[in-house]
Amino acid sequence: MDRVLKEEIGGKIMSIQTGKMAKQASGSVVVQYGDTIVLVTVVSTHDERTSDFLPLTVEYQEKVYAAGRIPGNYFRREIGRPSEKETLTARLIDRPIRPLFPKGYRCETQVIATVLSMDQENDPDTLAMVGASAAIHISDIPFAGPIAAVRVGRIDGELRINPPLQDWDRCDINIIVAGSKTGVVMVEGGCNVVAEADMTEAIFFGHRAMQPLIELQAKLRETDGTPKRAFALPAKDAELVARVESLAAASMRTALLIPEKTRRYAAAREVKAAVFEALGADFAERREEVVGLLDDLRRRILRDLILKEDRPRQRPFHAR
Repeated sequence: MDRVLKEEIGGKIMSIQTGKMAKQASGSVVVQYGDTIVLVTVVSTHDERTSDFLPLTVEYQEKVYAAGRIPGNYFRREIGRPSEKETLTARLIDRPIRPLFPKGYRCETQVIATVLSMDQENDPDTLAMVGASAAIHISDIPFAGPIAAVRVGRIDGELRINPPLQDWDRCDINIIVAGSKTGVVMVEGGCNVVAEADMTEAIFFGHRAMQPLIELQAKLRETDGTPKRAFALPAKDAELVARVESLAAASMRTALLIPEKTRRYAAAREVKAAVFEALGADFAERREEVVGLLDDLRRRILRDLILKEDRPRQRPFHAR
C-alpha cells in the first residue's frame, strides 16, 4: 500500500514514502526534502554465509539526470566506478547502521541509495541515511533501529538544521549527526576553531532535531512494516565459555588497565597466547570460537570498567 508520512525538519517538510517503488525489495522508501528525492532499497538473502563478518554492502549513486542534465554518448562513462562523493556518502550510511544488525547475522545484505532528483539546495546525503534506516526498519531484516541523521550548521552564531548548500561556506560548524532515540551514534564533518562547548551544543542540537524522524519511522513500521524474520545465534559451549573466562578474566582485566596503548595491546595478545597454550592442541580446530569468546570477554570487561569508572584517565583508553 502506498503511504506517505511527513514531518517538519529545519523549517522544511521531509516525507518518507513506501509501497510505490521497488516493491520486490525487502524494504524500500522514497525520501523527499524540498525537491531533492532519494530512493533507498534494501535486500537481504535468507541463506547464511560462512564468513566471520556481516556481509553488508552499501552503495550510493548520483547521476547527472537528477540535476536535470541528460548526458550525451561521451559522458555516459559516468556509469563507471563511484565518485569520491558517492564513496564517502556510502560510508556515512554504513557507519551508523552496521552495528545495529544482530551479532552473528551472516545473510548477505545490500543497501542501495539512488538520487532521483537534486534541487541544488538540499544535499541528499542525510536523506539517504534516513532512508537506509527506514527501509531496513520496515523490512523483515533484524535491526535494532531506527536511527536518523541531520546536518547541523552554525551561521553567524546561529545553529541551523540542514542549511542550504549555498550557505555551507558561511558555516564555522558543519557536521552530520546520526543518532538513535537515546543517543548519538556518529558525528562527521568539520569546523573552524570553535570551543568544545559549542561543538557539544551543536551535536545535541542535531540529536534533538532528529527525534521526529525517528518517530516517523516507528509509525511507518506500525502501518507498513513486515514481521521480522526469526534469528538466533547458535548456542555457545557453556563449558568452553567457563574455561576461557577462568583462564583469561583476571589477566585480561589487568592488561586492559595498562594506560599506554602499545603496552596494553601487547599484554592483551599475551593473554590470548597464554589461553591457547593452556587449552592445548585439542582446541586447535576451535581457534576461531575461542578468539570470539576472548573478544566477548574483552568487550564485557571494558564495558564494566567504563560503567564503574574504575579506569585510568589517560586518553588512549578513554578513546576506545
